[in-house]
Amino acid sequence: MTTGDVEPVEGWRDRWSGSPEGVVVLDIGEQPPSDLFPWPTDPLPDPRYPLRMVLGSTSGLLQLEHDPTTPEEIVGVEPAALVRQAEMCVADAVTAGLIRPGTRVIHYPSPHGGSWHRQLEPFGLTDVETGDADLIVDVHGMMHAPDQKRAFLERRDRLTDGGVLLFMIHNASAMVREGMWNTLKSGHFAYYTTPSLVRMGHEIGLTAIGAWSYPLYHHGTTMLAFAKADGPLGNAQATSVTELVRKEAELGVLQPGRLRSALHTAFTHSANTLRAYLDSAEVDGLTLAGYGAASRTAALLTSAGVTVEDLAMIADASPAKHGRTMPVSRIPIIAPHDLAGARPDRVLLFISDLLPEVRAALPEIEASGGRWVIVDPVPTDVQPDRPR
Repeated sequence: MTTGDVEPVEGWRDRWSGSPEGVVVLDIGEQPPSDLFPWPTDPLPDPRYPLRMVLGSTSGLLQLEHDPTTPEEIVGVEPAALVRQAEMCVADAVTAGLIRPGTRVIHYPSPHGGSWHRQLEPFGLTDVETGDADLIVDVHGMMHAPDQKRAFLERRDRLTDGGVLLFMIHNASAMVREGMWNTLKSGHFAYYTTPSLVRMGHEIGLTAIGAWSYPLYHHGTTMLAFAKADGPLGNAQATSVTELVRKEAELGVLQPGRLRSALHTAFTHSANTLRAYLDSAEVDGLTLAGYGAASRTAALLTSAGVTVEDLAMIADASPAKHGRTMPVSRIPIIAPHDLAGARPDRVLLFISDLLPEVRAALPEIEASGGRWVIVDPVPTDVQPDRPR
């Protein structure tokens, strides 16, 4: 430990190594559970719990310190951007010869929705629930496991000697580079960088044989391919992996001081600038709404002290959320067509990757004189398309 380091809570253990050694690199205070979308009639106050991120000193794994919540998964609608991402990952894996038609496949999807089932259909793969497989696909799945070593070993043990394990991860290096602090949330126990995931794989006899980077989530999406080190594909780590490990290490993803400085600065700046934007809009007499009732939206709203007086409504494509509210603020969650009918002056878009599809789906927003506002990293008005 160095001067300024904050130790995790007593009894904390690294979710990979089991070591008690770690450093708190992000503390965003008390936050509601990430999957809590209360009904308007639910009693107040909504529960809140301390939310902190720890860097494991032995594993290099960024992880959720503590999670006393009980998951209540409300499946969202898979956005077009995520569908396109799955298509790109599959295309790259095919080009690399990692997907072989007619073989067995095991899926580990995120409980929030999203998988590669549809993208892999043309290859005649056989989906299996038990036994081993030649292809294992993890799409934001393992990060939901409290015991990281157990989860990774399960995937390794189900992989054939000549098989491939593909991880699609939201690379935690983007949290540092782009200030995406609100990726931290309950239920997400691990936040992988390429150095940490490659190190973890190496410890259990897996070699990283490929790495691909993508622009989704602020250039924060990575696909990593692993094979058994003693199998026919795992004799050497790929150059693409070694290069990505080097770049992310230079960014400081294994250095607690640099992580803490970058994440804390991003957190305070993000909350303060959103608060200032809302106050300025009130002075100017603008009506505001939001789009994207995501779990990471709740942390931003709570941290910036946003209330229903600031933001009248938030639209979301998931029917399961309609009629519910955002936690703490109790801002109503509505259907997208109701947002268009409300004719707000500004719509704060909390997931910037959705901009192309929401503009196409809701042209009424700009047609009535409104504007979309990208919130990450700071609120920025999107200029309307010029008439053609």
